[in-house]
Amino acid sequence: MAGNKEVILADFQACTGIDDIGEAILRLEGTNWDLLAAVNSVMPQDSQQLPSEMGPDIEMIEEIRGNSRNSLSSSSEIAQTLKNTNTPRADVVEIVKPGTSRPRNSSGPRTLTFHINYSNQVIQIDLPETRTVGDLKHLIWEQTHVGLCHQQLHGWKNEPQTDHTILQTLDLPRENTLYMSAIGEIGDSSAESMSLSDRLTQNYTLNVRDEIHNKTYKLKFPGTHTILEVKSDVYSLIDVPVRNQQWKGWPSSLKDDKVTLALSGISYPEHDLTVGKRATKDHKKVVVDLVDSNSSADEPEDTEEFEDAPDSFSVEDDIFIDNIRSTKIQRLMPDKVEDETLGTLHFAEQFEKRYGPVHPEFFTGTFEDAIKESCLKPAKERKLLAVYLHHDNSVLANVFCTQLLGFESVLQLLSTNFIVWGWDFSYESNKQTFLSSINQTLGPIAALTVRSIDVDTLPVLMIIMRSRSNTEIFTIVHGNVGVNELLTNLIQAVDVFQEQRRADIGFEEERQARERVKQEQDRAYQESLAADRAKEEAKQIQELIERQRKEQAESERLAEEARKEAHRQAVESNLPPEPLEGAGDGVLKVKVRLPAGKFLERRFQSDTPLQTLLNFLIVEGYPTEEYKVLSSWPRRDLTSMDPNLTLSELKFCPQETVILEER
Repeated sequence: MAGNKEVILADFQACTGIDDIGEAILRLEGTNWDLLAAVNSVMPQDSQQLPSEMGPDIEMIEEIRGNSRNSLSSSSEIAQTLKNTNTPRADVVEIVKPGTSRPRNSSGPRTLTFHINYSNQVIQIDLPETRTVGDLKHLIWEQTHVGLCHQQLHGWKNEPQTDHTILQTLDLPRENTLYMSAIGEIGDSSAESMSLSDRLTQNYTLNVRDEIHNKTYKLKFPGTHTILEVKSDVYSLIDVPVRNQQWKGWPSSLKDDKVTLALSGISYPEHDLTVGKRATKDHKKVVVDLVDSNSSADEPEDTEEFEDAPDSFSVEDDIFIDNIRSTKIQRLMPDKVEDETLGTLHFAEQFEKRYGPVHPEFFTGTFEDAIKESCLKPAKERKLLAVYLHHDNSVLANVFCTQLLGFESVLQLLSTNFIVWGWDFSYESNKQTFLSSINQTLGPIAALTVRSIDVDTLPVLMIIMRSRSNTEIFTIVHGNVGVNELLTNLIQAVDVFQEQRRADIGFEEERQARERVKQEQDRAYQESLAADRAKEEAKQIQELIERQRKEQAESERLAEEARKEAHRQAVESNLPPEPLEGAGDGVLKVKVRLPAGKFLERRFQSDTPLQTLLNFLIVEGYPTEEYKVLSSWPRRDLTSMDPNLTLSELKFCPQETVILEER
């Protein structure tokens, strides 16, 4: 039984509603860890109903489970189910960690009517008295669109301390008249009133005065940053955990650290704050061995140890029980995991062995692989990534893993919209491995966010989303929540994710259409370029052929001219000299009329053969193959006659004229 003490402790707290771990352990020790006897010892004497059954958290779970039988498959159906339930909701009660108490009411709830006077109108709201002031403000917001943190309600019979105050505790009459003013109307420190969408998109400058180190930091945050995120970031500067930070300068109406800067009512664009360290009490650390201890009611030393403990355990001390030594319970992951894939396989196997088969389907692979599988796919295939971070020393782990992660509606949401990846922080080495992985994949800011998670709130479910080309942490759901709040966080993440995914799908489709048009244009351009290139190549080939032809023709022409010149020179060397004028009767004067109308003259002997006349013309540049020689009377083609005939035989006159024509 020693190995199950942690489970017995969790079951005892769940049954009895005793959140103070010191009191719970004291009760169990008094019955030698007999769960039934311990539960009977705290049951009311006049009722067989357990105190926890009368609490709002148990009623909420039963109501939701009743609806879950209808197999709610979509986030909108689940959201409608949560909206329609009339039972008190655990997530709107002031968030407390184990070790603190919350009020219980056993009387039947009444329905209160509120007449809200605002901006010359009266709004009537009917609300069960088991709801909170925050629920009332939420209904007012639905009708006026005035943010919850900007609503100022006056006229209460008993002024509520926070928005988490249950209406029943204010002892209100059935009819209530309240007057509402928006914070912006009664002196908002901003220079001018802005709409919520404008405030969310603005950057706020916080001048934070560090009283510990006597420094001032000028920090800029977007309007979507929560107060808790601001305090977590300041932790990295002043090295003081959020739970030990003491702040001055936040608006007095601000009670919830989960409020964004845009809704907090701080000054824009700058706001002055002061941070210091909260004085802590010296409590004696209580070390409880849930596994190996064999203590019983007969051992006084254990009782004395609890008597030495303070009356109420501080938050820092009561969430985790130090030095739990177990030889039977195996960790979800061994120490110093080097291969993330093997580590996740071991995690999934041990998780099912410890908590049963009803659990989310854990992705096995590295953290980077989980990011790729969920966030880095095309928008139509994209999912959210839910990272479950576990710690074996947390008394919240058993309830969170069995009741919350095993809840049907939670499983449906996770299965439909999420990739779930698990890791165990029980060993410091594995925590450092995960911090290194998230630093490499999401950057140092995400690693700082994980590092600043308060170990008191482990286990956590960290939701990672792909938004506007950035993969970042959307929200972190801590282990000290109820089913209602877990579902609300998951539904909110899914709604934001679906809206962003629709935008990304449209963007991707537009980009793909542009790429298709561009590809078609590129293809047409390439085809045109290829056609132009082919034309250019054909032109170049044609020019090359033409150039070669011209070169060949020119070469042939030059060769022909060289041949002609050589022939001319040979003929000229053999041409007899021209007879002198007056040499005698045997001399003839031949006049040659050229095609251009000019004349050539030369004297020949009458016995000179016709070939000598033709050779004379060749020497003058009129070769016989290109020109023919015609006699005028009778008209004869001399070039077609026997060249050996003499001029006298051809009947040439002493003054003969011949005509030179091109062939």
